[in-house]
Amino acid sequence: MKKIWDIYKKYEEIINYLIVGGLTTVVSIVSYLVCTITFCNPNNSIELQIANIISWIIAVTFAYFTNRIFVFKSKNKNKLKEAASFVGARVATLLMDMFVMFVIVTLMGLNDLIGKCVSQVVVTIANYILSKLFVFKKKQEN
Repeated sequence: MKKIWDIYKKYEEIINYLIVGGLTTVVSIVSYLVCTITFCNPNNSIELQIANIISWIIAVTFAYFTNRIFVFKSKNKNKLKEAASFVGARVATLLMDMFVMFVIVTLMGLNDLIGKCVSQVVVTIANYILSKLFVFKKKQEN
């Protein structure tokens, strides 16, 4: 058990990010499905993107708080600036998400849920890199 704990402590940030990222993906996909089942037609390219954007807003809100608390353990007092940086980085990956969905669903004609899952893998990796480098960067000790 100690070995498992030592491995966890060594890779704690990445492990926690994968857990939070997985939960954020679930939040994103479930909210996307709720949109497409209730009021958005995924066969209509505009409604597809509306459902995608709504799920993005819900997932980003969830992701900011969980990443701040559990992954990067931010102590930044300026939460508004930090949240703005987080959302800004996520806008970049939203555009990536929209592009992937457009290519897979609209151009290639594949199932929208397959497109959403593929997109989430790409976006999760990009989000970690952007969060680590720009949003929750640790201040260097002098």
